[in-house]
Amino acid sequence: MRPDVWRLLLGYAPPNSDRREGVLRRKRLEYLDCVAQFYDIPDTERSDDEINMLRQIAVDCPRTVPDVAFFQQAQVQKSLERILYTWAIRHPASGYVQGINDLVTPFLVVFLSEYLDGSIDSWSISELSSANISNIEADCYWCLSQLLDGMQDHYTFAQPGIQRLVFKLKELVRRIDESVSRHVEDQGLEFLQFAFRWFNCLLIREIPFHLVTRLWDTYLAEGDALPDFLVYIFASFLLTWSETLQKLDFQELVMFLQHLPTHNWSYQELEMVLSRAYMWHSMFNNSPSHLAS
Repeated sequence: MRPDVWRLLLGYAPPNSDRREGVLRRKRLEYLDCVAQFYDIPDTERSDDEINMLRQIAVDCPRTVPDVAFFQQAQVQKSLERILYTWAIRHPASGYVQGINDLVTPFLVVFLSEYLDGSIDSWSISELSSANISNIEADCYWCLSQLLDGMQDHYTFAQPGIQRLVFKLKELVRRIDESVSRHVEDQGLEFLQFAFRWFNCLLIREIPFHLVTRLWDTYLAEGDALPDFLVYIFASFLLTWSETLQKLDFQELVMFLQHLPTHNWSYQELEMVLSRAYMWHSMFNNSPSHLAS
């Protein structure tokens, strides 16, 4: 059910079930055409910038979710590379930015789950036909495109969208938990130093990977309102450790926030983060004066 719901929430599949199969077939063929046109060509037909971009993607793919063995399979990395390069060529305003590689992974796992059973630890992409792999890649490509269309300035030059949301996060934390806000400020730690990665990778690097699809259910259900709602999720995430943070000096804060103790988290901890985020959103979002400087 989740793959179908995600396609609908992102507007990739039409709500009209009679049209759905035809639309998906057409979009999947369009992706294949893009791969043939942009990816399956010799380097002599690429510009220097395109060669460098493809090189960077090839370097980043093996680093993507390194603690999940499935993503170390060569065919999985090749699929990631095709999706990312094709997306980047078709979106020249941003091109490829490190972090976008992480954003493909929830889509890849969810759409693969239509073809592979059991735990991701036992999956092998080599069991699938090339036609099925192409369909999965196409669905990932189009869903990534739909997701990032709503946050384009997160990945353009200097990433102004992320800078703006980090500022909002700082303001929100100051309103909710002034003692944490003051302590972080007194220690000279800037929110940008730890929260930039959260917004850039949408928390994928901060929580166990098996929880990511549940988190993304919430992301995708928010639709166009997602960027602003991220601020509330990340404030709730940070303030999970309110008491601990206030006991740490600058160096300890940096280390703690880079390696948050979430490796034993279950759905229960994640649901608590999301519940608080919804509560604060209902309290503050319609009262912007609460968040005014």
